[in-house]
Parts: sequence; C-alpha cells; structure tokens
Amino acid sequence: MEELLRNAAERGIRYRQSVNQRRVAPLPESVQALSKLGGPLNEDPIDAEQVLALLDETGSPATVAMAGGRYFGFVIGSSLPAATAANWLATAWDQNACLSVMSPVAIRLEEIALGWLLDILGLPPETAGSFVTGATMANFTCLAAARHRVLQDVGWDVESKGLFGAPRVTVMVGAEVHPTLSKALGFLGLGRERVLTVAVDDQGRMRADELPRISTPAIVCIQAGNVNTGAFDPAREICAYARDRGAWVHVDGAFGLWAAASPKLAPLVANYSEADSWATDAHKWLNVPYDSGLAFVRDREALRQAMSMSASYLPLHDVREPMDFTPDSSRRARGIEVWAALKSLGRKGLADLIERTCRHATRFAEGLSAAGYTILNEVCINQVLVSFGDSQKTLRVIDAIQRDGTCWCGSTVWQGQTAMRISVSSWLTTEADVERSLEAMLRIAASET
Repeated sequence: MEELLRNAAERGIRYRQSVNQRRVAPLPESVQALSKLGGPLNEDPIDAEQVLALLDETGSPATVAMAGGRYFGFVIGSSLPAATAANWLATAWDQNACLSVMSPVAIRLEEIALGWLLDILGLPPETAGSFVTGATMANFTCLAAARHRVLQDVGWDVESKGLFGAPRVTVMVGAEVHPTLSKALGFLGLGRERVLTVAVDDQGRMRADELPRISTPAIVCIQAGNVNTGAFDPAREICAYARDRGAWVHVDGAFGLWAAASPKLAPLVANYSEADSWATDAHKWLNVPYDSGLAFVRDREALRQAMSMSASYLPLHDVREPMDFTPDSSRRARGIEVWAALKSLGRKGLADLIERTCRHATRFAEGLSAAGYTILNEVCINQVLVSFGDSQKTLRVIDAIQRDGTCWCGSTVWQGQTAMRISVSSWLTTEADVERSLEAMLRIAASET
C-alpha cells in the first residue's frame, strides 16, 4: 500500500507539474488509445502497480488540461494546491461524512467551512447549509426545502402525502433559466415546463417590470450570474415583489454568488441576502476538486424536514447531523477540501482570485473587440461572448481553436446568435496564458475567411 500510494502521488505530481505545457485538448490518437483500457474483464487479479501504470500512461495523455491555466470552457476552474492535497489526504482517511459518530473531523470541518462561507457570501447567519455534488443537486436541495415550506404554509405535508392532491405550487423563472434548475424542478415533481416564464433583457436579466401576478404557494427563482453573460437579476425588486406575496425566493448562483467575496464586485450581489435559499458550486470559482456543490437555506427547519429520515439503527443526537440536510446519506467528506481552500486563500486571496479572473476576462474582450470581432455581452465578471461573424464562421473558428490545443473555449447560442464563450475561472490562469490564448484566437479567426 505504501509504495503504491507513493507511486500514485508521484504520477499525480508529474501530471500537475506538466499540465500547463500540455495541449489543452488531447490529440485524436491519444483518445483512440483509450481502447487499451477496455476489452473483456481479466479473469485473474492484476498487480495494482500495473493497473496504475496502465491508467496513467494511457489515461493521462487523453485528459483535457482543465487543471491548467488555458481552459476557458464550461465555467471550470483548476483545483487549488491546498484543496488538491486535502482531497488526497481525505481520500486516504476514507471518511463517510454522514453522521458525527462516523467522522468527528469531517463533520467539524464542514461546520467551520459553512460558517466561513456564510460570512464570505454575505448570507444570513441563521442559514443552514449542506455539501452536495454540484449546483444541480444544490438547486434540488434548496427547492425541496422551498416546496416543503410553501406547502406547509397552506396546510399540506408534502413529504408524507406527496404531490397527489396537493395545492398547486406556482414556480416563476426567467427566460434564461439554467437547465439544471429546470432539471431540479422536474425531480421534485414541480415540472420543467409548468412554470411562469418572465421576459429578460439583452443580458439575460429578469425584467422586474414584467413580473406577473402570482398567488401562494409560490417559488420565485432568480439568477446570480447568467451562464452566458454573467449578468445578475435585479434581486432587490424581485425579493420585494415576492415578500409582498408570501413567496419563497431561490437563487441559482452556481458561480456568480462568489462575487460577494470581492469588495469590488460585491455590489453585484447586493440584496441577494434577502432571498430564502441559495445554490452554488465550490468546484467552479473556489477551485476545489470535483464534485463539490453547496446548498444554503435560511429556514433551517424547512431544509431538515425536507431531507431528514429516521431508522432504528441511526443514533439520535442534539448535534447537527449532515445526513439531515442533504439528499445523500453516505457521501464523501467534501467539506475538508473546501475548508482547506478557504484556509489557504484567506479573505484577501479569495478576493484576488475572483477579481484577477475577471480582469483576464476583460482583457480577452478588449483584445477581441480591438481586432474587429463583436463582443455580445457586458463583461461584468468572468464571462465573455464573442462572435466572429456569421454562425458558420464562428463555429469554424471555435472548432479550429479547440483542435489547435493552445486553449479551449466552447460554443453557445445567445439570443439567436452563435458565439464563442470564454469563461475565466482558474486560479492558475496568468496574464501570459491570456496573451498566448488571445494570440491563438486572433490568428485562427483571421485564417478562417
């Protein structure tokens, strides 16, 4: 075991040391070589050292270098050194973060990290939190609590009785609602399409002047950081509207909520603390390993009622038991690496990470605009949308950039126009990475006439 783990650590270290010298997208032949990992399952055991060597020597060349500084797709960061190391140690600890009796250290680190997060994100101090796999499950968790509370307020116990015969719950979303939130609504039986959709402006912000009439029970879903433009819904007006009608406000803030960590950008999330629940990711802008999402609910009891269960073999304690606040029972101890990331960065380091990546996004927008290409969004945080011409040319440029290997950006369609989306989320991205990537973008775009 000792030699095997040392071998794995050395291979991991070599990979991370070389990641910024690698192509961002793997070569086609490296992807094709993955066939070596398949075939019929062997009948006899194979030495673990051989298994590890095969995995590294065949798998590493076929990875996408999203742990480096020139990956700008899908709002993906690179895990911080302290978070990566804590993840490795936590894996060796092999703790189940279900109950305090199972792992006092995992549960205590969760509690400490949650307290820091409430402070950093500017959320009410009474808010309950939980660690989940990502924003999809964070949205699910928060909306389950919302469903519980708004139905309980009209005399319906949804956990016991289900939705058959329940009062209708009105759900309101913006026209640019993220599909993961719609997916969560489907999980909960509230319906992906059975919603009131509010018009948005040219940046994807929900228009407060278009808010419809609603009656309780109701849930209003808003965004902190549109996945394409980075724009923020007008929380002050929407929260006041919902409060006057007794509706629950949920915030999908997968990455945008982290603007609160920056004194410079915090005004973007002013009044978001007036909501009732918030979903975000730690594996995006906090740069911890996957999978790490966070659900926050102001009404602690609503979250506990929506998530808790009981059994004769489960201990009863007066302490916070994580399994009472998450969809999972057995789960990995995600709070350990979140604690390590926050502890290593501190307030100033986290603020610098957020602000630095936003500056890089602005530099991309300025460089592409100066070359005559159209920036489709107001670059308010770390997202840039650029059009290189018509749809066909833009897609050709994106494909050529991906094949070139210098950097990686994805495509999107923004309000009917095809664009390349640049998302700068990695702590590892430097000014040199930006300039090198920008040069490649401009070179390739100029050649695609």
